[in-house]
Amino acid sequence: MTLWLAICSYMVEAKPYLLPQVESRLIGQDFHYTVREGDYFQAIAEKFNVGFLALIDANPELDPFLPAVGSKMIIPNKMLLPFVPHEGIVINLPELRLYYFSAESAIVHVFPVGIGKQGLATPKTKSYIGEKRKDPVWRPTKEMQARYLAEHGKPLAKEVPAGPDNPFGKYALRLGTSEYLIHGSNQRIGIGMRSSSGCIRLFDDDIEWLYNNVPEGTVVRIIDQPIKMSYETTGKHIEVHRPLSDGERLTDSKYQRILANFLQSEKEQQAVSPLLDKPTGLVVAL
Repeated sequence: MTLWLAICSYMVEAKPYLLPQVESRLIGQDFHYTVREGDYFQAIAEKFNVGFLALIDANPELDPFLPAVGSKMIIPNKMLLPFVPHEGIVINLPELRLYYFSAESAIVHVFPVGIGKQGLATPKTKSYIGEKRKDPVWRPTKEMQARYLAEHGKPLAKEVPAGPDNPFGKYALRLGTSEYLIHGSNQRIGIGMRSSSGCIRLFDDDIEWLYNNVPEGTVVRIIDQPIKMSYETTGKHIEVHRPLSDGERLTDSKYQRILANFLQSEKEQQAVSPLLDKPTGLVVAL
């Protein structure tokens, strides 16, 4: 059923998955796609509603701008649920995904997101949806205005009304009473990448779905879990993503401590070692 939901829903905005049994955290199913004439990763990412960097990491042998026609590529659609309470909205920054756990059904919806770039990191926090805005007005912060002036030599507009030039797109969800938003975008590029000034960006169809389905007051957890692990009935599974900081390595001691109790054999350690050097973001059975 999960595979059917994943494949049959790739052309719609909300990608639903049935929640697994209590003892499991595995959802979805990867599948292969054959590159066609004119394909490039950004278009493929939008078609299947996955992240741009997720496609690159899962298919490192392919040119993301000119993939060879006829090449087989993996669409990363299998994932382990983050180790966090499965309620409300969960945004796992390293994997560039947003999970919405419906309180009314045993379903989780998953969306690719864009997050803060280096130096403008999206904060890790527990918050809530404090406000929902349709056709939001964009008012850049003083810091944004100063950066724009320094980079471009001209002032940035202090206010941009709703419309095609608005970086927030058509809908926005405010985190608590903060300046941080979960919002749409007036650009297709940047979803599934670290490219924002700290807010969380989604494709327009995805943010519209969230706006229509997520009530105010919904809890929001923004977490940092580049390594996700699970004991499944079929054995151990692991999913490894790039760490948030360029100066951080998955071979650092804090990640080794996380893995120490999970990897019990030399064979398992050898299987995971390449993933720590070059994360694929794919779920791997050990």
